[in-house]
Amino acid sequence: MKSDLYELWGDTVNGRHLIYAIAIGASVSLGAFFLAQHLLVGWVDNVQMAKAYAMLVGIVGCLVGGAISAKLFKPKRNVVEHQADPAWRAKVLAELQDEFGDLGNLSDLPAETLAELHEMDLYEVFAEYETNLTRAANAQKDATVAPVAPIRADGGRS
Repeated sequence: MKSDLYELWGDTVNGRHLIYAIAIGASVSLGAFFLAQHLLVGWVDNVQMAKAYAMLVGIVGCLVGGAISAKLFKPKRNVVEHQADPAWRAKVLAELQDEFGDLGNLSDLPAETLAELHEMDLYEVFAEYETNLTRAANAQKDATVAPVAPIRADGGRS
């Protein structure tokens, strides 16, 4: 079965509804233009000004046609929300750090940015990543400290 949904300017549209919307938009805008031109030529002394005003009315007709089409033909897109895998998010953060260097600390961010991170449920991801980096740095520091040789009873080191 052939689908009549098409991708157009980053949105999913029904082909039949698209043709109807174009027809509605053209009818309303051209109708408004020609009606305004007919009426304004009798009211405005300058014919060129009457045509210019009629063009403005035609542009408003385009907006009205778009509003009518939007009301008649609902969007065809399916929005699917899901939580991304935390391991995948950590991997992305590691790749960002490898590519761009240190990502900084959450404590350095302004309150507005922190609020946005909370709103997008990303604060915990960055906080956990920052904690893991700190742990890894401390573990590496502890591993690089030279072990102290035990002191023997006669005062020498073994």
